[in-house]
Amino acid sequence: MNVKRIAVLGSTGSIGESTLRVARHLKESIQVEALAAHSSVEILSAQIREFHPKLVALFDQEKAAILRREFPHLKIVAGIEGLCEVASSDLIDFVVIATSGLDALLPLVKAIEAKKGVGLANKESIVAGGEWIVQLARAHQVTIFPIDSEHSALFQCLEGRELSTVSRIVLTASGGPFRNYSSEQLKSISVKEALAHPTWKMGKQVTIDSSTLMNKGFEMIEARWLFNLPPEKIEVIIHPQSIVHSFVEFIDGSLLAQMSEPSMIYPIQYALTYPTRKKGMFPPFDFCKNSPLEFFPPDENRFPALRFAREALLSGGSLSPFLLGANQSLVSLFLKEKIEWLGMMQKLEKLLSQHKPYPLQSVQHILNAFLEGQKTAGI
Repeated sequence: MNVKRIAVLGSTGSIGESTLRVARHLKESIQVEALAAHSSVEILSAQIREFHPKLVALFDQEKAAILRREFPHLKIVAGIEGLCEVASSDLIDFVVIATSGLDALLPLVKAIEAKKGVGLANKESIVAGGEWIVQLARAHQVTIFPIDSEHSALFQCLEGRELSTVSRIVLTASGGPFRNYSSEQLKSISVKEALAHPTWKMGKQVTIDSSTLMNKGFEMIEARWLFNLPPEKIEVIIHPQSIVHSFVEFIDGSLLAQMSEPSMIYPIQYALTYPTRKKGMFPPFDFCKNSPLEFFPPDENRFPALRFAREALLSGGSLSPFLLGANQSLVSLFLKEKIEWLGMMQKLEKLLSQHKPYPLQSVQHILNAFLEGQKTAGI
């Protein structure tokens, strides 16, 4: 039996821990050779004791020193250089990139350049520099496997099919906690309310982004580059049950959809076992328990984030990383109660109208546009 040697970047986060859960389930075919985290020493220590990796990275230099004292015979590297070393190591065949933010960008580039298989659970890198990264992956003949329920669904539905036969793709969105709120109710949303997502348990940034539908806007941008489809073929529909993860409609009118209960285990296992499928860890799907399934059109007047993402796609260049950075700063201000929930999108619209896009030709260009957005929105 072939054993896939993997690295997990972001192993102490929710996606990273779910990846290790899959590795534990598929222990005969998955071997964890490297782990990387930001600063969670205690969780990472427990993972090291269980999986016995040969290489470990901690972004936080001081925490890396603590870990070295605990595991003196283990190679432990630090900083962004350490993450890059793990992502491109000869010890591995496949890297799961589950770190958040643009800290994942350079490790992703290094993994592609080293021709590793990539399971990508980091949204920011493709949103910020999707066109450039996808071109790099093609040049190195690297397939990026999306570890994200919607994009994994699209990957599965599109596999082996000509893009010329695709009429459109439809990303499903839960609609967040404010789907049925009136315009008046949206004026008084608290941080606590915005952090109460009805379906998924996620970090604060992505939970707030889900409440504004910005997360779905970012997924539109990701889909554009991951699947090489024009913006006009990418749509969003509200599906509160989060059972159908996305649709592909073909030119003959036929639809393919990928369905499962809402768990990240499914896309993670699919990416790790591709091109084969292995027995999962959940019981068979219960159609009666999971019915009915509902679908509604998104309201871009109340939730303009989808419109902003479409504008960024049509504009191209630096507008996407600028949007990413500006939105991140505005979410931070909201979490600190320095701006209202509605104020995030109002200010973002103004900032986007003032930005003059320019081409992205390097990692530095991507980072510069992102930092410009962060700085401008943070004022």
